[in-house]
Amino acid sequence: MIAESIGVSCPLPSEQDNMEQVKGNPALDSSTFVPPVPLASPSIIIEFCDRCRWLHRATWVSTELFLTFPPPALKAISIIPLNSEETGGRFRVWLNLEGSPPQLMWDRKIEGGFPELKGLKQRIRDHVQPGKSLGHSDKKSE
Repeated sequence: MIAESIGVSCPLPSEQDNMEQVKGNPALDSSTFVPPVPLASPSIIIEFCDRCRWLHRATWVSTELFLTFPPPALKAISIIPLNSEETGGRFRVWLNLEGSPPQLMWDRKIEGGFPELKGLKQRIRDHVQPGKSLGHSDKKSE
């Protein structure tokens, strides 16, 4: 629907058309597909407690981060639901940079709550794009 509203057509082929295209087109042969590189760098990992129903918060944070740091600044954001006693109440945001282990950017239990996006964006910016202005979300100059 959205693609059509901006003049882009992304039709899905019928099953018959799809089978014919796959047979004649090696680009559509799933045995040749290469999966994404795990932990592309820089990337974000968001872990959240699924029992606490924090999926919407995790997806909102990921959307905001991608809008602020579009590729190639961030190459991937992974959202990982957790559902065990040990991970109850968890909401963590990790930053993965090439050549170093993932760095904890936010932990709900350590920080005493969920991240304000302004602060989280500033922390991430300081690692991936130190000179980037965050506009109204940026620190006031002193």
